[in-house]
Amino acid sequence: MATSSTRNFYDVLGVPKTASDKEIRAAYRRLARKYHPDLNPGDKSAEARFKELQGTYDVLSDPEKRKKYDQFGPRWEEVERMQQAGFGGFSPGAGGSGAPPFNFEDGGDFSDIFEGLFGGLGGLGGRNRTTYRTRPRPGTDLEYPTEVSLEEAFHGAVRVLDLASPNGGRRRLEVKVPAGVQSGARIRLAGEGNAGVGGGKPGDLYLTVTVRPHGTFERKDDDLHTEVGVPLYTALLGGEVRVPTIKGTRVALKIPADTQNGRVFRLTGLGMPHANGSGNGDLYARVKVNLPNDLSARERELFDELRRHRPE
Repeated sequence: MATSSTRNFYDVLGVPKTASDKEIRAAYRRLARKYHPDLNPGDKSAEARFKELQGTYDVLSDPEKRKKYDQFGPRWEEVERMQQAGFGGFSPGAGGSGAPPFNFEDGGDFSDIFEGLFGGLGGLGGRNRTTYRTRPRPGTDLEYPTEVSLEEAFHGAVRVLDLASPNGGRRRLEVKVPAGVQSGARIRLAGEGNAGVGGGKPGDLYLTVTVRPHGTFERKDDDLHTEVGVPLYTALLGGEVRVPTIKGTRVALKIPADTQNGRVFRLTGLGMPHANGSGNGDLYARVKVNLPNDLSARERELFDELRRHRPE
């Protein structure tokens, strides 16, 4: 259902009336993240702003609704219900004018408009107005953005949504974010969107996931990439280093002698879970040779001797 906001919907998103679908979607996602209740705990004004954004996007993201909003203003739903009841006087271009017969943005009483149109049609106007029923219409979908850490994307996570219910109350909905989820994934919850009209089935709710960047690992599909520091002596003579994993553990990696800076080692199965549950990606460890600092006099003598033995 549409938002109860009295502000112009385009002003709510901060876009012009000529904005493309892509621009509207980008503006909604940017503002929804800013005012998301998870990021503003206890902030009632942010919660109200988030609800306003949801209702606004529900209309402007739907081509038919947006067209009717552009034609009739914030009372487009009332016009739509009357059209569905069989009253065609609201059709664009009625009477050959190419425009709606009334200005629906003037804030006047809609019952006055109804009576002005139908007051003389067999008792449809005034107090004896006949009650009409709308045809069943399915509810619209909702989109709810959320962010997860890379660790949550590895293990799976749970998000609890605080949503408005049709009776004006609140309802809490628990959503499972599956292990291996990627940025941009949309988790569908059937029937949890906006309520239908006239007995129509409700829409769906989509949880849109963004995986936050990580300080240690870079994700590429289901593989992870990281750097591992290797002492110069170990790179030259061989040895063993410990490589961090997304699980929070460290695994041993054998470094062969004469390992060059930038060499990449593959650790099989230590990446992100595959979404289909069939194993994991790999972890790639890139060698970063650490040069020694603050050499002692004896160390400098040894390096100088090595340089004489291996002239460039």
